[in-house]
Amino acid sequence: MGQRKKPATYEDIEALPVGWVGELLEDELVAAPRPALGHARVCSMLGTQLGGPFDLGQGGPGGWWLFFEPEIHLGRDVLVPDLAGWRRERLPGPPAPSTPFMTVAPDWVCEVLSPSTQAVDRERKLPRYHREGVGHVWLVEPLTRTLDVLRWGAGGWSSVATHQGPGTVHAEPFQAVALQLAALWL
Repeated sequence: MGQRKKPATYEDIEALPVGWVGELLEDELVAAPRPALGHARVCSMLGTQLGGPFDLGQGGPGGWWLFFEPEIHLGRDVLVPDLAGWRRERLPGPPAPSTPFMTVAPDWVCEVLSPSTQAVDRERKLPRYHREGVGHVWLVEPLTRTLDVLRWGAGGWSSVATHQGPGTVHAEPFQAVALQLAALWL
């Protein structure tokens, strides 16, 4: 009978080299180096395009708290999506500036896929987001210039839309404002 591996802990995340991002999935440490510039560009531009109208209410409906790479503790899992958003009716006030992580599942998550993280994002993190009732997940692939929009359903994720290239789109749950995809791609 094989010996069971010791569950990873938060201390394992803290022991990672500088510049690495760690997550805990099913008691296992999953670590990856900081992303490439195409990945960083997508995150920056999505934050810029969504932040004004949805977080600040400038030129849009407001009603959201948006965060770049928030650490989210959901049971024993520690997740760090590229972007995440909480509707203000579910999270009326922002967390205190000194709060190190969130314990409330977001309403929207965006994962920017890279060759080294794609399998973890799709196969391991998506089921956890579904389990916790995250309403929408965006999967963005900078290399193929693709945005996949997924919506939570009782039986699993349903694909709402796949957008590719430089177009202008209205993507759930932020369909009230046009998103310029060309700005995302290097």
